[in-house]
Amino acid sequence: MKKLLIVLGIMLVGGVFTAFTLSARSISIVTVAGPFEDVVAALKQGDVNALSRYLDNTVEINIAGKSNSYSKAQAEIILKDFFSKNPVKSFELIHQGGDNSRFGIGNMSTGNGAFRVSFFLQKKGGTMVLNELRFESK
Repeated sequence: MKKLLIVLGIMLVGGVFTAFTLSARSISIVTVAGPFEDVVAALKQGDVNALSRYLDNTVEINIAGKSNSYSKAQAEIILKDFFSKNPVKSFELIHQGGDNSRFGIGNMSTGNGAFRVSFFLQKKGGTMVLNELRFESK
C-alpha cells in the first residue's frame, strides 16, 4: 500500500510538472508580438516613435474628415501634433481582420475627446507597413 501511494505521488508530481511546462510554452507562443500588435500598443500609448517604425513611404492620414497623403517624415509630424493636442487616455481595439493585409478599428479616449480609429497594414516586401490611419471624432 505504501509503495502504491509513493508511485501515485510521483505520477501526480510528474503530471503537474508536465501541465505547467505545456502551459508555459503556450503562454510564450501567445505573447509573440508582431507589427499589428505593436501598432495597437503604440496607439494605446500615443507613441509616434513606435508607430513610425511601421509607416510606409507614403501614408494616408484622415483626422476629423481632413484627409491627405503624407511622406513618412510629414506623417510623423502630423501624428506628433495630433497626439500632443489629444493625449491618449485609453484605446480599445474592437475589431480586426485580414490576412496579407491587416486592419484594426478601435475607440480612443483622449484628453480632448473621443475618436474612432481605423488603421491598415499592408504586406510590402517581407514586412508589414502602416499605410492608412483614420481618426474620426465621435
